[in-house]
Amino acid sequence: MGFLSTSKARALPEGWEPFAASLIRLAVLTMLLACLPGMAWGWQDPPGATAAKAGNASSNVHPHPLNPASGNQKIRVHVEVVNVPVSVLDKRGLPVIDLTKGDFKIFEDGKPQTIRYFSSERVPPLRVGLIIDTSNSARLQLKFEKEAASSFAYNILRGIHSQNEIFLQTFDATSSIVQDFTNDPNILNDKIGTLKAGGGKAVYDAIYDACEQEMAKAGPREENRRVLVLISDGIDVQSKHTMDEAVSMAHRAETAIYTIGNTPYGYTNPGDKGLEKLAEQTGGASFFPLRKSAGSDYLTGYLSHGKFDNVDQNKGLGAETGIYTANQMIALADSLDAIRRELANQYLIGYTPTDAKLDGTYRSIRVVADRKGIIIRNKPGYFALPGE
Repeated sequence: MGFLSTSKARALPEGWEPFAASLIRLAVLTMLLACLPGMAWGWQDPPGATAAKAGNASSNVHPHPLNPASGNQKIRVHVEVVNVPVSVLDKRGLPVIDLTKGDFKIFEDGKPQTIRYFSSERVPPLRVGLIIDTSNSARLQLKFEKEAASSFAYNILRGIHSQNEIFLQTFDATSSIVQDFTNDPNILNDKIGTLKAGGGKAVYDAIYDACEQEMAKAGPREENRRVLVLISDGIDVQSKHTMDEAVSMAHRAETAIYTIGNTPYGYTNPGDKGLEKLAEQTGGASFFPLRKSAGSDYLTGYLSHGKFDNVDQNKGLGAETGIYTANQMIALADSLDAIRRELANQYLIGYTPTDAKLDGTYRSIRVVADRKGIIIRNKPGYFALPGE
């Protein structure tokens, strides 16, 4: 037994007896385990394993994989799935909610894909960026925008356990995050109430910063829906980034942009085309609530000065008593509520791309549905990158 002997002729150093006894017990246990068949451990040879062991003794694959039922080994299967939130609206702009999986077809770079997942009820929570123009040109509209934005935030975050979150951003010459992501409408309303107008105008920088800084930390892309809501006249005079760069960053962040033009009726605005382009290229929508002609609604007094020759009649119908102002706010609030209603009634389509390469290329997405007279909105594509 060598130094493990306990005879007087070869005595162990003082204090080593417990260590020697442990080694003896370990040696005995090892011999016992060697005598037990592999099945005692819950191992099982797969079909043909005996021949494989004889002919491939140098393989580094264990010939006895652990039985998954033993709980000693986790099996991980990594599958890339593209999630596509889809809005379907009728000609009136109301959500169409009775479609089924079989009504949809989806294409990636023009190639049909197999829909693996579909839901009209369980969709990921929203991550919304509310961007409000606080430049000098928005001074006259800011009061209405603030009131409408507060109502929108409350409706999106309705319920104390809401999983939706909103951040608040403003811009003039530069953009500023006024409130980071929160699901508390009271916090947002307090911050909205403090907004003041002043400064220049940098629309594209605001969009670029929102996507790069806020949406980038909104969590895994497959676990939420990302939306920017921009209230502005769309005119940009000071941005360091171009519109194309802003759209590209929105694509990278997989963020849809919904725009609300705030130019009052009677004014031509070259920025409207920019607002339409931002929405169209990112899978969102554009709204122009103040384009409605004033002066035709006798019930509400939505009247413009000079509509009638008799100024006193105009005043009497409410043009200068706050009713016209109320209707401006209502028009903005209606557009925001249309966005909320659309987002609350989306479908979720998931598919595994036939092109499985994660090579960083941009893949375009097109969704069609078997229903006439509908409008479909979905994210236009994604970058084939490994999951976050």
